[in-house]
Amino acid sequence: MAGHEYWGIPGWRFSFIVMATLSCFIGFLVFSFVVDPRKQSNGQRDISEHSDRDELIEKGHSNINSMSIRMESWTAMKTVIKLQTFQFIVLQGLVGSLPWTAIVFFTLWFELIGFDHNSAATLVGLFAAGCALGSFFGGVIADKMSRIYPHSGRVMCAQFSSFMGIPFSWFLLRIIPQSVSSYSTFAVTLFIMGLTISWCATATNGPMFAEVVPSKHRTMIYAFDRAFEGSFSSFAAPIVGILAEKMYGYDAKSVDPILGSAREALALSKGLFSMMAVPFGLCCLFYTPLYWTFKQDRDNARLAAAKVTEMI
Repeated sequence: MAGHEYWGIPGWRFSFIVMATLSCFIGFLVFSFVVDPRKQSNGQRDISEHSDRDELIEKGHSNINSMSIRMESWTAMKTVIKLQTFQFIVLQGLVGSLPWTAIVFFTLWFELIGFDHNSAATLVGLFAAGCALGSFFGGVIADKMSRIYPHSGRVMCAQFSSFMGIPFSWFLLRIIPQSVSSYSTFAVTLFIMGLTISWCATATNGPMFAEVVPSKHRTMIYAFDRAFEGSFSSFAAPIVGILAEKMYGYDAKSVDPILGSAREALALSKGLFSMMAVPFGLCCLFYTPLYWTFKQDRDNARLAAAKVTEMI
């Protein structure tokens, strides 16, 4: 869409408008039809008189002591933060999220090499498709591995996935000739790269959180983890730009808007490689302590859940 106009609107702007419109529509659907399935504590009502959705809406509108809920959430958060498994997952996420933010420069890099808008978009789309499939297959493989190795299977999958980011980044950014004639090589590499480096969230982080965190506080903890990782990863893009300009000689003024610039493409690829290979390696390393902490934290969580069940 970037190379065209729609009703007098540049394609890149029109794409933002389309995505914003779809987001608003999805938000409207969620607001209209989705109800938070809160636990009912005042007994069951006659389902012939009210639907489950009506009951949940009524409960949502009831008077709830918000202060007690906040205190309970704060206490739960402090408890979870002390879990070593949680600490190491957040730690790896802080560095592991950096390459994913740096990847936003892929489109610019391909256009600097000389690819047109359509070719660059196709290459980035192939990478995104590989990531989507990789997230699914990574989760399936990790589920099977966790049955064979209950205490370490998911950690193995995460370390494999994060480690694969190193050779693929090296091959993509430093080995493949940066020329439009390498389109097929770029396409295959990007797809396989996305297929292998996207396992961590679905294969390891989410499932392990679910096993060491009380079920009623999972969404809060997931949000807490996302906030940590998202805030830290925002530094990746500026760092890539600084490295490319200050260390590798990237000069935006010498870029041809039509043909690109091989020199600037090389400088940007070096900056990208620095912000991908090193964080991927650290991410793989920071998963290692989970071989020892996960089993203990999971057993403690199960014991606590069993005690609560007995009290009920």
